[in-house]
Amino acid sequence: MLAVFRKELLTYFTTSVGYIFMGVFLLISGILFTTGNIFSMNSDYSAFLSGLIMIFLLVVPLLTMKIFSEEKRQKTDQLLMTAPQSTSMIVAGKFLAAGTLFLMTLIITGLYPLLLSFHTRMDTAQIMGTYIGFFLLGCSFIAVGIYISSLTDSQAGAAILTFCMLIITWIIDFIGGFMPVSILSGVLFALIITGLAAFWMYSATQNIPAAVLPVLAGLLIITLIYLINKDLYINLIGKTLSWFSLTKRFSDFPMGILKLDALIYYLSFSGFFLFLTTQKIEKQRWS
Repeated sequence: MLAVFRKELLTYFTTSVGYIFMGVFLLISGILFTTGNIFSMNSDYSAFLSGLIMIFLLVVPLLTMKIFSEEKRQKTDQLLMTAPQSTSMIVAGKFLAAGTLFLMTLIITGLYPLLLSFHTRMDTAQIMGTYIGFFLLGCSFIAVGIYISSLTDSQAGAAILTFCMLIITWIIDFIGGFMPVSILSGVLFALIITGLAAFWMYSATQNIPAAVLPVLAGLLIITLIYLINKDLYINLIGKTLSWFSLTKRFSDFPMGILKLDALIYYLSFSGFFLFLTTQKIEKQRWS
């Protein structure tokens, strides 16, 4: 894993990708900081950091678009497939390299509150909480981008798909407000989720009995919930979409509140997409 990590991190600085990512991020954040805090004499630094999320949505595709797609395009992915390392370690090495570059960029922005501290008293705990939340949110975005990059050999395609996916995570709370709330819609939604789980199982194993298991388990759970308390299906779609909202859990961090469930959620979210990436690469490795 360390070899992959060092190679990936070095690649960011021997090509233009790392410099473009850091340059665009720092340029736009610098403009926002100057106009939003310096010129307006506003010491609310947490609000500034919260506003950086939209910038990060734009620059994450630049950071992750080539991680696996470039390997496929140059046919160097064959070297990875035959490398004496597990697929999970390869994925972890690439993820940590991208996360390290992101962390380095965030550390540079630490100069901004330092400048403000010369003129006003800063809430250190609040700023640290916001930085922790921002880093966890960013790592989740990076995990999504790495997974998308494993699906295609086109850098442009990976960047566009990653941007669309991240936008969906941004507005998923808003979308949930327009979903039907009836019990019937909740049951149908649960059946669709069960079908998707069966499809994923079949795609991963190419085994029909293995794909039937989640169908049977899903139908059993759906029926039991309906018989015990069918009101749980009311607004199930909206509640599910809200649960997947990355930005909703970020809202506590700018107030200096570190919640364990938010930390676990971000780590689980990143781990889930890295798991999907590992499964995708593993499948290519043995096909």
